[in-house]
Amino acid sequence: MEKKKCRGIKKAVLVTAVILLLGILSVTGYYAYLGYGMYSSAIREKSVSKMAADIKSRCRFIEYGELPEFYANAVISVEDRKFFAHKGIDVIAVCRAVLHDIKVGAPEQGGSTITQQLAKNEYFSQEKRLERKFAEVFMAFEIEKELSKEDIFALYANSIYFGSGYYGLDAAANGYFGKDISELSEYECAMLAGLPNAPSAYSPDTSPELAGERTEIVIENMADAGYITKEQADSIMFCGTRSR
Repeated sequence: MEKKKCRGIKKAVLVTAVILLLGILSVTGYYAYLGYGMYSSAIREKSVSKMAADIKSRCRFIEYGELPEFYANAVISVEDRKFFAHKGIDVIAVCRAVLHDIKVGAPEQGGSTITQQLAKNEYFSQEKRLERKFAEVFMAFEIEKELSKEDIFALYANSIYFGSGYYGLDAAANGYFGKDISELSEYECAMLAGLPNAPSAYSPDTSPELAGERTEIVIENMADAGYITKEQADSIMFCGTRSR
């Protein structure tokens, strides 16, 4: 009798798990279908090459080789550590974010790579919808197919919003610090790397304290990723806070 009861419970658990899995797959498939439609419409309206040309025509475009290495490392550390290894998406991060969003019924989590952020900013609205997330993934694959990693990073750095009305690294460097990018300190590079996460909140013009806290997070991430040592991180923070 006891064994029968145990078998019954195990069967019920298994059936429940299968139903839940099928439900998740169905919902995921539905939003993926809608997202593919959004992607197809967007890419018909503007090709990847046209998107890249548009960014390059907006202002002084800084090629990847001209970007401060410290800035590039800072961005990768805090935004997308697998940038040079993935094909447009970080599968684990995306799956985690999508499953969470399906569970709560709203797009709360990110998981976006640098390529996805470029796709979202240049092709889609900022409205948080699950189908837009899938559209962003399809577009990221398309961008990675057409462009090199260096080109993608340069397009991102030259188009992302840094707060206070500044779009692109050149405008942000001049606007916040009155400097050309080649003159930026390591601390300033780290600050600029952290701003796009929440530009209105972290803008040093309006929230210097929050900007400093975000910069510290970026520098800690750089040390954690192995781009700098803990001692270098402490030194950069010390010099940066003294000069503020």
